[in-house]
Amino acid sequence: MDTHTTATAPHPAPAAVAAAPLTLGVEEELLLVDATTWRPAPLAAEVLAAAGGPGPHLQGEGTPYQVELATPVAATAAELRVSLGSLRAALAGAARDLGCRLVASPVPVLGPDGAVELTADQDRQRAMQDHFGALNQTLIGCGRHVHVGPLDTAGAVAVSNRIRAWVPTLITLSANSPYAYGRDSGHASWRTVAWSGWPTAGPTPYFDGVAGYERTVRRLLDVQAVLDPHMLYWDLRPSRKWPTLELRAPDVTPDAEHAVLLAVLGRALVSTALRAQEEELPLPPAEDEVLRLARWRAAHDGLEGAGVDPCTGTEVPAIQLATRLLEALAPALDATGDLDFAADALDGLLCGGSWAARQRGVFSRRGDMTDVLRFLAEETERP
Repeated sequence: MDTHTTATAPHPAPAAVAAAPLTLGVEEELLLVDATTWRPAPLAAEVLAAAGGPGPHLQGEGTPYQVELATPVAATAAELRVSLGSLRAALAGAARDLGCRLVASPVPVLGPDGAVELTADQDRQRAMQDHFGALNQTLIGCGRHVHVGPLDTAGAVAVSNRIRAWVPTLITLSANSPYAYGRDSGHASWRTVAWSGWPTAGPTPYFDGVAGYERTVRRLLDVQAVLDPHMLYWDLRPSRKWPTLELRAPDVTPDAEHAVLLAVLGRALVSTALRAQEEELPLPPAEDEVLRLARWRAAHDGLEGAGVDPCTGTEVPAIQLATRLLEALAPALDATGDLDFAADALDGLLCGGSWAARQRGVFSRRGDMTDVLRFLAEETERP
């Protein structure tokens, strides 16, 4: 066990609810595919222009096959839902007008024709291509990033230390990438596995305060594991752009309702951790090695299989971990009026199956990958 862990109950106490109001924001990376061939379409610049961007809420990504939306700061789940819906609708309409479709696919179900292109005319992208080589092929992955704030760096680091044990469960809930480049990956979230090749991807380390965090960043820069601090790809990180903690682990999924669920769960995790910090409760036990195993098992099995309890290292049904998460966060969710929504949304996911399972169900009917892409496009465009 790591020296910073303690042998204590793995879940927050029911009273652990922060009093300070916390805001929400969501970034989603979305794939553009040709409406005829269903292969990635390098039309990001054209789609963004037609949708009224680029700007603060509609942006490009690391490859010309992707667009990104970033919601305004929201105080409530309802505000967040409206923002997501309007931004998705703008991108989906622009994509259709240009002969392509907007798809919430974490990795390409069918690969592009030829090698993956990086965004043109950007010195940083060229430097990444030269330095990281084939790792750049994974940049076409699409995630969902939840921002919770306001938090300064010290607050974000302290919260990260307390909630990192729950990240594998959030990966389980969002798993949506069973297929990659024309094949079944054998995983529920192949994006999680493929992305793990980057030097800073994966479970967030335990940091001894801001000094420990900054020391780690300097070391990564010194050994050229990152070109700049924006390449900190951990599942949790203090945002370099906003006063928030950024949860980066989940796959993007077709339904905006799922995005709102992850956002309110993320806020409840932060709120619970802040109150636990105020009350000087011990940190949950979470060994780095067990966290990495729990993360991989979440990516492999998704919601339909087993998971690894990141605090005990034992195998348990993934659904049990999801249920325990909701129970642990119930006081915080109730305080923000999100408990009924979160319970209903989670129940719908448990009854309807994960998005990875739904993709496999579609493919099983005819064995045609384009059916999967058509399904994802239609679900992504659904109001």
